[in-house]
Amino acid sequence: QVQLVESGGGLVQAGGSLRLSCVASGSMFNINSMGWYRQTPGKQRELVARITSSGDTDYADSVKGRFTISRENAKMYLQMNSLKPEDTAVYYCNAVRLFFGMNQDYWGQGTRVTVSS
Repeated sequence: QVQLVESGGGLVQAGGSLRLSCVASGSMFNINSMGWYRQTPGKQRELVARITSSGDTDYADSVKGRFTISRENAKMYLQMNSLKPEDTAVYYCNAVRLFFGMNQDYWGQGTRVTVSS
């Protein structure tokens, strides 16, 4: 099992910045990738950014150039700059572990980000 705990959400004005953190614990072996997803009411959870075990990163088009994902051992971060009201969502930390040839997804409880206009 992998436990994920997010922090850093809050209320910020448009144009501002926030830094989300995710601390992972438990069985961290074979973690292929970690990432941030977000969800708003009535919509599916969507990928924001992802980082592989080799350090490759992937971003949603809507956040490219504004958000930066990073990882240091069991901690992962999302630096969010130039925030827009449409970035308002609950942000979830995700880890994907390869276990006996199958990918297992783990999720944090989420942290709310609200961007006011």
